[in-house]
Amino acid sequence: MKQKLFFSLCLLLSVGFAQAQGLPENPQPGKCYVKCITKDTFKEVTETLQVHPAYTTLKVVPATYKTVEETVLVKEATEKYVYTPATYETIEVPYVSKEARTDLNIIPATFGRDSRTFETYPATSGWEYKILEDCPSVNKEDCVAACFVEYPAVMRDVSFTTLATDASTSSVPVSERASVYKKRIIKTPARMDKIEIPAEYKTITRQVIDVPASTVSTTIPARTETVTRTILDKKGGITTWEEVECALLDPTAIPIFYETASARLTAASKRTIDETLLPLLNDKAVSIEILSHTDSRGNDDYNMSLSQQRANSVVNYLVSKGISRSRLSAKGYGESRLTNRCSNGVDCSENEHSRNRRTEFRILNN
Repeated sequence: MKQKLFFSLCLLLSVGFAQAQGLPENPQPGKCYVKCITKDTFKEVTETLQVHPAYTTLKVVPATYKTVEETVLVKEATEKYVYTPATYETIEVPYVSKEARTDLNIIPATFGRDSRTFETYPATSGWEYKILEDCPSVNKEDCVAACFVEYPAVMRDVSFTTLATDASTSSVPVSERASVYKKRIIKTPARMDKIEIPAEYKTITRQVIDVPASTVSTTIPARTETVTRTILDKKGGITTWEEVECALLDPTAIPIFYETASARLTAASKRTIDETLLPLLNDKAVSIEILSHTDSRGNDDYNMSLSQQRANSVVNYLVSKGISRSRLSAKGYGESRLTNRCSNGVDCSENEHSRNRRTEFRILNN
């Protein structure tokens, strides 16, 4: 009775809540809801289950070497320069130690004698008054006589020297004085001779890989068991819906496989991505995160790097299919999120380790 009452109340709340919130009565794939459901019905079925997967064991065949001879350079070729100095010879060079000149002899001037008469005072004439002696008159003017007197010119002979020939010179040539000096001249100029010094080589022996290391694989078949299990026969009904953030959903594992120690996607893994992730990304405007994990075997840092490379390879493949890189993110977790007890140093089966080698995705937003 209480169950029927609870179911009726849940159904009423679901219809009212869905109508109030406008949620679809038939949810579409890719949307996330918290749901109130009726009890499921179950049934028992018998199935043959694989309890241990088929796997491959590997045996390493070591590499083999061969000895080869190789000529190597031990001293590079070079060159040197030899200097040869110049040689000289001595010659005599004539030169004028004293130039020729012309001396001058002076010829003095010569003179002659001559004379000339000069009038030193000209001839004169005129009246002269003369008082007569024994003039009986008291007035002397009564005893004055006038006489007309002429005086001859006064002449003087002056002798003087005359220039016969003026002073002059005569030229006397004096010959130049010659001499010689010694001079050393280059007979052969200095030079630099380049001498090539050849390289030096040595023959060595070394071991090189003849046949690289390889592995021999042995396939171990899967083991199966027949079990009886209970399965869902009929899904209960949805009574209420409440939309939640899809980023809160747990990561979903996808069967993506890689070659050993490689991040390259196999053809089967690409088909899995095409069938699972591409339809979701093409139909919905959602962003997803790719999460890649490894088992605990091997170096921790190497596993972290390998898991990141594997997550990146999925993102790069989706980008090559036309998905915007802004809608994708990749994160490698290495062996930090093991799903079982198989941590470092723990003895686990191959099946247990394989559960940790997984790639997951989760919706970041819807």
